[in-house]
Amino acid sequence: MTKFESYIESGTVILDGGMGSELEKRQIDVNNSWWSASALIQSPEDVREIHKNYFDSGADLAITDTYQAHVKSFTDQGLSEQKAYELIDSAVALAKLGLTDSNRSDGLIAGSVGPYGAYLANGAEYTGDYHLSEFEFQAFHRPRIVRLIDDGVDVLALETIPNFEEAKALGHLLQQEFPTVNAYLSFSTENGDHLWDGTRLSEAVAYFESISQIKAIGVNCTAPQNILPAIKNITPNTSKKIIVYPNAGDEYDPETKRWVSQHGPIKWDELVPLWQEAGANLIGGCCRTSPDDINDIVQATINQRH
Repeated sequence: MTKFESYIESGTVILDGGMGSELEKRQIDVNNSWWSASALIQSPEDVREIHKNYFDSGADLAITDTYQAHVKSFTDQGLSEQKAYELIDSAVALAKLGLTDSNRSDGLIAGSVGPYGAYLANGAEYTGDYHLSEFEFQAFHRPRIVRLIDDGVDVLALETIPNFEEAKALGHLLQQEFPTVNAYLSFSTENGDHLWDGTRLSEAVAYFESISQIKAIGVNCTAPQNILPAIKNITPNTSKKIIVYPNAGDEYDPETKRWVSQHGPIKWDELVPLWQEAGANLIGGCCRTSPDDINDIVQATINQRH
């Protein structure tokens, strides 16, 4: 049994929260095509400290700052391929240092693999409106996946995936080339019923039941009110663990690359027990959630892994 499998079999696992919004609070400019990954160059110490803060707040798992840290993203802007790989290495090392420097003796590091839509840097992870062949999707994702594995992440976080064809390409890539690697797959959904590309969430989840490398499946970066409907669509169609990590309920403006507030305080104490009762096993936050939110999730969680 791998470390990730051991964790998810021993209680509810708490994920961390947003990275980009925490960097913005520190006046770090992430309004560019690299988004939060730009801090790997501008201010790596802040990335390390944010990881530490999440672990100190009770998170069991940190997601590396590689969501938009794709080799092509960096080389498109003039960096060398070697430098691009070094930045991915740095992202993993900073997450590990955040754990080492925290009040925890142990934890998980998940290597973030954002969708092709994130590379486009036009908000396409919230539309799914892009089309590549399976070969092209795999060629795009392979370099970062290989590097994250080589850097020793505990699990791959295939996250915010809005496009069913892309998800299938990733699943097949794991089957064909990485048979011993653990991953979780988390879809981007508008309403808890469908992926952004229009595929029914229930259909998408069912497809991955036979792909053994995917140990957990769910949704992320959708509003909290969409989580319970999503879980209800997921549960009948999988035997895998269910992962959910909503954003704070704000709306993303792809033109300004900013989030527009749409909500009051999130009532984690009411929501988290409902999600657990419905079947969620891994719970955290995404964009615009903070270490305080993760602490609130911890306080609301029944049967957290210890």
